Amino acid sequence: MKKSTIVHLRFPFSFFLLPVFLFAAACLPETDWLKLALIFVLLHFFLYPASNGYNSYYDKDEGSIGGVKVPPKVTKELYYVSWVMDVIAIVIGLVLSWQFAAMMLVYGLVSKAYSHPSIRLKKRPIIGWLTAGVFQGYFTFMMVCVGMGYQSLLFSPMLQWAGLLSTLLLFGSYPMTQVYQHEEDARRGDITLSLILGVLDTFHFTAVCFSISMALFYWFFTTYFSFTMALLFLVSLSPVLIYFGYWYLQVRRSQEQANFENTMRLNLVSSACLNAFFTWLLLY
Repeated sequence: MKKSTIVHLRFPFSFFLLPVFLFAAACLPETDWLKLALIFVLLHFFLYPASNGYNSYYDKDEGSIGGVKVPPKVTKELYYVSWVMDVIAIVIGLVLSWQFAAMMLVYGLVSKAYSHPSIRLKKRPIIGWLTAGVFQGYFTFMMVCVGMGYQSLLFSPMLQWAGLLSTLLLFGSYPMTQVYQHEEDARRGDITLSLILGVLDTFHFTAVCFSISMALFYWFFTTYFSFTMALLFLVSLSPVLIYFGYWYLQVRRSQEQANFENTMRLNLVSSACLNAFFTWLLLY
């Protein structure tokens, strides 16, 4: 396999998508660790990288992309490898249930519709934003629950709220992942939500979504867990708030600070904090 193909699969980027998986696992009444490990591998080492690779193949980015500062040129191998990884994930997913495999199939098809030039949801700002938030959030949350065998609990108020909160977090964070790509997106004709908002209003939009989601997460944890858990959640995300505020002040002085390095740093801080808290919640 070519080095460029491995780079564009962006395996490390799965770390940024890990919080939804951990949150779903932590909200379930019991944990089958073998099933959970298999779901983890299928999502983070097959389904997500396949989506990354397929996206990269059609984007053919020349500038920085999520997790890769200087992307190499793509080859046809990347296209085929992305499809093969999708198929492997779906076939192995049948070991857990046909419903789980079907959900992975849907996720894979939607991710392809997001990138493929004949549909390319990515160039439709609102639909693209909704698609990314819903499928990387709520849909993935429910997919983990189905893979773990809890189909009967899917429509319980607790899991429905948790799935919706997963999406709300992504609604706020997703435009921030696009804030440094305005020039490249505009050149390619991809009118993203962040491009429409502009640099500063992308920060403002994320701040509003983040504030709403934090208030709802506080309510969720006090309702279904405890006041202590809610407080610990807010404390665990304080580094994200501090860095976001610091970066925002930098960008107000110079919009050149809305760059790849600072965006990836925010992603890393927020993902690390969420992953740490949800891992602790899972093991608690």
